[in-house]
Amino acid sequence: MNTEKHLIFKEKIPFSESNLSKAKEIIQQYPEEKSKSALIALLHLAQEERGWLSVGTMDYIADLLHIQPIEVYEVATFYTMFHLQPVGKHVMEVCRTGPCMLVGSDQIIQYLEHKLEIKVGETTQDGLFTLKTVECLGACGYGPMLQCKGQNHEFLNEEKIDHLIDSLTKSSLT
Repeated sequence: MNTEKHLIFKEKIPFSESNLSKAKEIIQQYPEEKSKSALIALLHLAQEERGWLSVGTMDYIADLLHIQPIEVYEVATFYTMFHLQPVGKHVMEVCRTGPCMLVGSDQIIQYLEHKLEIKVGETTQDGLFTLKTVECLGACGYGPMLQCKGQNHEFLNEEKIDHLIDSLTKSSLT
């Protein structure tokens, strides 16, 4: 492994000044000995700023909270809402749990892979779409469903997926 590249990858990546100010406000909401309680909020803040959570970003958050980096990694890797690699402009998160599977989420995932020409976990070459599968999104009666930019898209079929992809593509061009 190239040592120089490894060092750059591990370099701590700080928040912007405005987000550092927000991070300090969040941390101050908790007693000093309970600062770890701010972890999820800081991970969201970092992801909003950068689009994803690099090791350097997570190490920086660990320093802010005076905790071990592994404690940050454990949380970031547990929740599917956090992106541990660069993602596209539109992250399509398809529910893959039982209720959605029973009504066709596997077929929806296959259709999206075919339509976008990527596999789950990949990003399209143009950088517009990333396809992820996630655990329950809390819309069990409306499956199959996916979430994109915090908005649920329910009772999915191929026609609805085509419309969604077209709409998101057009909005990206303007």
